[in-house]
Amino acid sequence: MSRVLQYTAVACLIVLFAGSASAQMQIKSSAFANGASIPAKYTCDAQNPPNPPLEFSGVPAKAKSLVLIMEDDDVPKSMMPTGIFVHWIVPDVATSSKGFAEGKGPAGMNGMGKAGYVGPCPPDREHRYFFDLYALDAPVGDAKITDRKSFEDSMKSHIIGKAEYMGRYEKAKK
Repeated sequence: MSRVLQYTAVACLIVLFAGSASAQMQIKSSAFANGASIPAKYTCDAQNPPNPPLEFSGVPAKAKSLVLIMEDDDVPKSMMPTGIFVHWIVPDVATSSKGFAEGKGPAGMNGMGKAGYVGPCPPDREHRYFFDLYALDAPVGDAKITDRKSFEDSMKSHIIGKAEYMGRYEKAKK
């Protein structure tokens, strides 16, 4: 599903449940501004990069679980037919969570089928990296998650809020 269609579907759900939050849900980072460059220490230009610090606020009162998805939507389709690489999916984050400290985020999983955060590593030019925080009315729980699509399918009917933060990165020239 394209990001535009995802946004449209999520926007419709958010409008339906807008009354359940007293403040707008937000995600941000103290390491970089929304839309700005992600520092190299959180990328493949660093050895064993930690996850950037992330802060959450305005979680809807009716939320039972949070989900964080970090992905790169600018992957060349010649490398990956979907044009998207998932860097990190963290399901069932407690709704009381205020975020993750640098390098202290839960393992979750990534697009390589392994646990953990994978830092930005664009192969060709500057890419955009989206940190999407979803509020769900139920935990993801034991849903069989094998890839981004199955994960999205398991949660799409439960989304009651969404926040997005975006950073950019271009690999250092060597």
